[in-house]
Amino acid sequence: MQQKLETRTFLLFLLIVSVGFLLILKPFFGTIFWACAITVIFYPLQQWLLERLKGRTNISALLTLTACILIVVLPVTLLISSVIAEGANAYKKLEAGEINPAQYIEQIRTAFPAVQETLDRFDVDVAKLKEGALNLSMTAGKWAAQNALSIGQNTFKLLLNTCLMLYLTFFLLRDGNYLLELLIRALPLGDARERMLFAKFGEVTRATIKGNLVIAVIQGTLGGLIFWVLGIPGALLWGVVMAVLSLIPAVGPAIVWVPVSIYLFATGDNVKGIILVAFGAGVIGLVDNILRPILVGRDTKLPDYIVLLSTLGGLGLFGINGFVVGPLVAALFIAFWGIFIREVHILAPDQDEEDKQEVPPTTQSKQDSVV
Repeated sequence: MQQKLETRTFLLFLLIVSVGFLLILKPFFGTIFWACAITVIFYPLQQWLLERLKGRTNISALLTLTACILIVVLPVTLLISSVIAEGANAYKKLEAGEINPAQYIEQIRTAFPAVQETLDRFDVDVAKLKEGALNLSMTAGKWAAQNALSIGQNTFKLLLNTCLMLYLTFFLLRDGNYLLELLIRALPLGDARERMLFAKFGEVTRATIKGNLVIAVIQGTLGGLIFWVLGIPGALLWGVVMAVLSLIPAVGPAIVWVPVSIYLFATGDNVKGIILVAFGAGVIGLVDNILRPILVGRDTKLPDYIVLLSTLGGLGLFGINGFVVGPLVAALFIAFWGIFIREVHILAPDQDEEDKQEVPPTTQSKQDSVV
């Protein structure tokens, strides 16, 4: 009795301390998550270097981390700074009246009479629509400007989080095998299950990040390039926007290039409009339709509709981290239920088999004779 009381008390305090520790780490969730994700992606390189350097873990982890900085951190930092500068410039033009959303709506309404008929049919006030578009643009521009200012003011905080992420990544790369074995020993799920679940975590994380980022880079680059070729202002900014929106499967970049193509038709630039539609549907859209099932769906072993729903739900619930967390949770959900169904099936044989075993031999022979 005393031993049971001590065990239960210990487990209670273990739970309390664990929850308290997780609450302490809550502000660093994004930092820790991306440190784990980067470790999963670059871990094969770490293992390759470890073999070449004859087990020198510190040097291998340091070289892997250097490659991560050169390949990921520096390019992303430069891109973000360029986008912030271009976004601030666009907001200044919006404030100065050089960019007027109401004028764009009027040009589209004038060029396409069917639009006016549709608006009249649904009793849509064009004046309120213009005012709403202007307010929305000003709000979005003000939000972007405030966030750009916030990023500038919180440069030290951003730098601190980046350094913390890289610091954690170094130790996760160096001590990854030890930490994994420690978790397997600590978790009471069964070693075989835990190894399978951790393998699924690494597989889905690697496939989702690599697949989505490759698609985002390709679609954003193609979108920015066609905008630059057609002389559309803010090609870099719109390219980055399309890259971010490409995280939404099937429709992402079209949210940008479809309205722009409609505006080109409305202003009489039919050739540019045709080129943009053809390039957007035939090239940018084709990248998503071909590469996403190959890079994301196949490697994660998730159906396309599950990838779509889990990505959208993850983005809505976890923000930008959700494009990885969503499919990861979906994959773990399927993996857990797969384990449950398989083990229940093993532990509880089919009812028919049980019925056959329960039938006495004499009864069975009688049944056979009747047949």
